[in-house]
Amino acid sequence: MAINIGMTVGLAPVIGIPLPFFSYGGSSLIGFSILIGILLRLDAERLATLR
Repeated sequence: MAINIGMTVGLAPVIGIPLPFFSYGGSSLIGFSILIGILLRLDAERLATLR
């Protein structure tokens, strides 16, 4: 929402921002998949240390 308002007002450049897992292009899909994998791994390690 803040990005949309910033572009409308002219404070932010009007550029395309890829949506996670919906944008066209393989690099976006690969990047978001790697990011989700890293976050899941970190969460699993955090839960293992709490036990």
